[in-house]
Amino acid sequence: MKQGIQGVRGKGLRGSHGFTILEIMIVLFLLAGLLGIILPRISLDENLASVGRRMVGTVRSLQSLAMSTQKTVRLYIDMDRGVYWPMILDENKEKVPTDATWATPLNFPTAIRVTDVLVSQGKKESGRVDLSFYPTGRIDPVTMHLMDGSNNILAIAIEPVTGAIRTSDERIPPPRPLTILDRVRPLLKTPSK
Repeated sequence: MKQGIQGVRGKGLRGSHGFTILEIMIVLFLLAGLLGIILPRISLDENLASVGRRMVGTVRSLQSLAMSTQKTVRLYIDMDRGVYWPMILDENKEKVPTDATWATPLNFPTAIRVTDVLVSQGKKESGRVDLSFYPTGRIDPVTMHLMDGSNNILAIAIEPVTGAIRTSDERIPPPRPLTILDRVRPLLKTPSK
């Protein structure tokens, strides 16, 4: 004869039929509170920072394209229409890059505009600006200022020799022209034969 302790199966605080209405209400209340905190922070619109990151990525990819194809690549920015597109210079002819990303011009979001671009030719506030990427990795010097609907500014400056890109939430003044010291100038002259 088997002997054992037979007891009543413990049901705990919860019955065997599922959750109580009170437990469900508490969980729903907590979920609503979390959604109320998280959803306002999620923005589907592109903000100034994301456009800046996209422009920096564009500059880096076009610099790589110029170095890999060993051809000069030009980035055109139409400030009036808010579009930009690259072209590859091949024997004095411009060609669209073969990458499908560049098949059509890219648009800046409607809330963000290019206020001015400082290039070697001077400051431009309207019209079309071109920026060249050379096979050596060098980039034309440029400082670009973007502004959103709330008048927030993002400045993007490209150092021509190193290709370093600097961003700031304030206007970046134009770079000073390089000055060659008088004591160094004779060293730069080539000896004449």
